[in-house]
Amino acid sequence: MADNKSNGLKKGVGLHARRVIAYIVLIIITFFCLFWFYILFINATRSNGELQSGFQAFPSTHFMDNWKNLVKGTLPIWNGLFNSLIIATFSAILCVYFSTMTAYAIHAYDFKLKKYIYPFILAVMMIPTQVTALGFIKLVNRMGLMDSFIPLIVPTIAAPVTFFYMKQYMESSLPASLIEAARMDGSGEFHTFNSVVLPIMKPAIAVQAIFTFVSSWNNYFTPALVLHDDKKKTLPILIAQLRAADWLKFDMGQVYVMIAFSIFPVIIVYLFLSRYIVQGVAVGSVKG
Repeated sequence: MADNKSNGLKKGVGLHARRVIAYIVLIIITFFCLFWFYILFINATRSNGELQSGFQAFPSTHFMDNWKNLVKGTLPIWNGLFNSLIIATFSAILCVYFSTMTAYAIHAYDFKLKKYIYPFILAVMMIPTQVTALGFIKLVNRMGLMDSFIPLIVPTIAAPVTFFYMKQYMESSLPASLIEAARMDGSGEFHTFNSVVLPIMKPAIAVQAIFTFVSSWNNYFTPALVLHDDKKKTLPILIAQLRAADWLKFDMGQVYVMIAFSIFPVIIVYLFLSRYIVQGVAVGSVKG
């Protein structure tokens, strides 16, 4: 009995020590993740001269000056915010919906080419965007879609990474018996998908909506090739233009304010959907 109590006490102490170490590591990681946001917002309150003088750990008093100079400048930042919101929002909606539908089709149906389609989609995932950029721009130009949001939104329907995640999540959370039960009750395929499958996939949809929104929001490469009118450009392009100003007009304080301004919508979307992240990642990354 004494040995059992001693072993139990040692296990309890060891478990407590591991828990303390885990919390310490998580606190350190959290600090380094949030520290750069703190530096960003601190620098947004400093003038260009203060920024050039070196690092400062406390906020200054020039935030409103930087903001007024940015708003009264030549860059249409409100148009950029609106453009980025339209592109990122519609990209996220179309991407998660049609990727989930594609994953459902491969998960729920049996057909001859099923064993070839899945690896084919995964192979497409390995092709970098830069490889197809030239052909994509030529196609967009021939279709007369330059300076349009359509080439930036519609291609997101085909998202192999999102499809792969949805397929893995379905294999662990969507039993075939549930789909068969819905069919036996007379439910049509679209009704089954929209009323039965999508509610079950809600955690995975929320996770991928965040990832797709952030990816589309931060995308600079493709919009820079398609959008040339200043009023149609997205925030990443406008930030790059602000940073590329000649040294007489360059103001690092405005750059930091604009970067801080551009990440607020991302933070709001993340906070709104964050409660699904842990659940979605934990279930979707492990096959049941």
